[in-house]
Amino acid sequence: MSLLVVGSVALDSVKTPFGEIKEGLGGSATYFSIAAGCFTKVRLVAVVGEDFPAKHVSFLKSRGVDLRGLSRAKGKTFRWKGFYGDDMNEAKTLRTDLNVFETFRPELPPPYRDTPFVFLANIDPDLQRNVVDQIPDPYLVACDTMNYWISSKPEALRKTLSRVDILFVNEGEARQLAGGSNLLKAARRLLSMGPSTVVIKRGEYGALLFRKDSLFWAPAYPLETVKDPTGAGDSFAGGFMGYLSRRKGLTETRLRRALIYGSIMASFNVEAFSLNRLRKIKREDVERRFRAFRGLVRF
Repeated sequence: MSLLVVGSVALDSVKTPFGEIKEGLGGSATYFSIAAGCFTKVRLVAVVGEDFPAKHVSFLKSRGVDLRGLSRAKGKTFRWKGFYGDDMNEAKTLRTDLNVFETFRPELPPPYRDTPFVFLANIDPDLQRNVVDQIPDPYLVACDTMNYWISSKPEALRKTLSRVDILFVNEGEARQLAGGSNLLKAARRLLSMGPSTVVIKRGEYGALLFRKDSLFWAPAYPLETVKDPTGAGDSFAGGFMGYLSRRKGLTETRLRRALIYGSIMASFNVEAFSLNRLRKIKREDVERRFRAFRGLVRF
């Protein structure tokens, strides 16, 4: 099975209490692709500028990411600069330069249009819906969003949610989108908007999986070292969707396992800046942590 991701590829400058990195490889589609690539073949659709380093392209290819959908436009690559204080759950943005990403209009290469599993990373909900229009018969569509789209394009976002199977949001986004403070009630309202599954990411406090008749919670994998949370949510979604896309069938057991794999990939991601930890792991590392995770929660 193959998995399609549409989102951003960026150059990030990040500072945390544990160090900093300048213009490291980042972007939602990048983190997602590397995490999901531990499980399946990933097709990436994004745009970069003329200044995007060739070494990053080589790295993505070395991890098996299909880059036929990565276009290079005239101008500069999307850049983000931010920092984390003592609260590593919240990033403070210092600067966002959309550059070529500002005019990004995803066009899927013809071979991508039969991809059964689709992940729409955090982009304009109208663009997310346009991507779905380009795929005649997807088996499963998942999407992420953010507070900016929830407040600025609520109707467009609702139209998109009516066409997706899985929604990924964090706690604040869930409450904002549902219009209520209680997380359980918010999840039920989100399910009524179209998705059959809602995943609420809670950072160091784990993640919740909501379905019409079930609720599952998984803690975050305990770590001694957390250096950079940037991309953790996208790595989580990559692990989740990567595991699910290995074969068709959305059983409760498979969805719960996907949540655990998502948590594991996020745990690897935060142990180093940029993708410096994810670029080193192999499938056996993931399975080793999966076994350790299972031992932690068994009672």
